Amino acid sequence: MKACVIIPARFSSTRYPGKPLVKLLGKPMILIVAEISAKAVGKNNVFIATEDEEIYNLAESAGFSALMTSKNALTGTDRVAEASKKLNYDIYINVQGDEPLIDHNDIKKCIELKFKNQDYVINGFTSISKNEDPNSKHIPKVVTNEKNILVYMSRKLIPGFKSIKKKPNYFKKQVCIYGFNKFDLKKYFNYGRKSLLESNEDIEILRFLELDTKILMYECKDNSSAVDVPEDVPKVENLLRERYENR
Repeated sequence: MKACVIIPARFSSTRYPGKPLVKLLGKPMILIVAEISAKAVGKNNVFIATEDEEIYNLAESAGFSALMTSKNALTGTDRVAEASKKLNYDIYINVQGDEPLIDHNDIKKCIELKFKNQDYVINGFTSISKNEDPNSKHIPKVVTNEKNILVYMSRKLIPGFKSIKKKPNYFKKQVCIYGFNKFDLKKYFNYGRKSLLESNEDIEILRFLELDTKILMYECKDNSSAVDVPEDVPKVENLLRERYENR
């Protein structure tokens, strides 16, 4: 079975226009994510899906394959679904282009889990660190059952607790590595609109709940941090710098 990584890269982000091109320690973020992905599946199996010519040309000039997709894709997963129509793989891994701190081994883990669990969509999570605000609306919080099947995901702090004695020891956040097959992506794309919960929360994976598709969550390394807004850049650059120094 063959696996690829598709990185959706939209220039016209509502919260942060031009985000894929923002430079972290002097390198465009989209290329950092692409290079990490290449460690997992090989450079020839990494594709950058975009609606923007500048991003397309940057990817191609760096030796990555770029796929031009429509300007009106509803979500990153819709863009991945659109791009997948031009490709022939068994497993499609969606790695969000604003996750420059992911570990390539977590991409490999996603592939392995999808190979073994074809009826499930796969998605990563990790614990919210002490340096992060768990109440931040920019962090999707994850609730799973004891088998790591997704129950719900929200920008509100969940799960709740009746008394302070029942407060969880830690909270989980989403890591935007997703594992799909072609059937998953076709079903998602053909829904044709954002579901109500998906729209309310602005969390794209919630559409699968309406499609009665189970989502298997798996734990990633705990150093992941996304760039959602410009204020995240200095923090992520510091974390990247620490990683490079440790190497």
